[in-house]
Amino acid sequence: MIALLTVASAHSHEVRPAYLSVEEKMPGEFSVLFKTPMQGDARLALAALFSGRVEALTPVVSRQTGDAMVQTWHMRTVEPLSGQNVLIDGLQNSMTDALVHVVLANGNTWTTRLTPNEPSAAIPAAQSRWTVFAVYVRHGIEHIAFGFDHLLFVAALMLIMRDWRKLVKAVTAFTAAHSITLTSATLGWVTLPSAPVETMIAISIVLVAAEVVRMERGQLSLALTSPWLVAFAFGLLHGFGFAGALVELGLPRNDIPLALLAFNVGVELGQLAFIAVILTAVYSVRRIVAIPRRAIIGSAYAIGIIAAFWSVQRLDAMFSQF
Repeated sequence: MIALLTVASAHSHEVRPAYLSVEEKMPGEFSVLFKTPMQGDARLALAALFSGRVEALTPVVSRQTGDAMVQTWHMRTVEPLSGQNVLIDGLQNSMTDALVHVVLANGNTWTTRLTPNEPSAAIPAAQSRWTVFAVYVRHGIEHIAFGFDHLLFVAALMLIMRDWRKLVKAVTAFTAAHSITLTSATLGWVTLPSAPVETMIAISIVLVAAEVVRMERGQLSLALTSPWLVAFAFGLLHGFGFAGALVELGLPRNDIPLALLAFNVGVELGQLAFIAVILTAVYSVRRIVAIPRRAIIGSAYAIGIIAAFWSVQRLDAMFSQF
């Protein structure tokens, strides 16, 4: 079932949320950064509007970075920004969300998530850190929910580990590893180009799927004798993929550690929910019929074929950049 759902999504790309950052440099004057997703050469028709009077101090400068268009400018507000409504015009006609982050000169910050159903919100004078935490937890859950390559990797690990103790150990190792690289890459301590990382993530899924087939044939390898070690090694790689999404999303300047922790918590909650759904589905099916060994091999081949397609697709995209 997972394989079929992923095949349906194999030709589609995740639409990342838009990001609006408004920072008060001096009383009444703000620097604005507005990042909107792109698919190919097409940019989502979104615009950031405020309910009060604003005046542009500089022209809008646009530049394309990866799969997003970044626009920057400076503006002056005739009325205080606190209390105004911010609207992402066009969001109501899209299928993406927008993260809005406002930093005031007095140190107060505000972060919220706008959706097609609620494309506007009032800017308060201050915001609790709990609200920031909740916003980034939700983005972490959504990222893993639509991160089909990460979910396929976890599904392949589950095919290798039939014992729940080994599964817990491997998932813990995977979590610890990608938490390390997620933190390091997001904070700029270690960086890797996104294209090779995404390609290697797809290849890692192929390798784990191949190990499932080897196990069913009675062969031994490191992935079968020490699955936690393999999960940790590939978890380091997947962490760079998570970090790429978080960097694209943007982080609140004054709450970077909190937002980083919240995003990681959201990723883990989404991952655990996925594992729970799969285990529940397998348990329910086993109460009705016996699952043959061929189903395990077939699932491994399905996962491997999808991941191999992604590998070729991402390799082509990577080399076409040169």
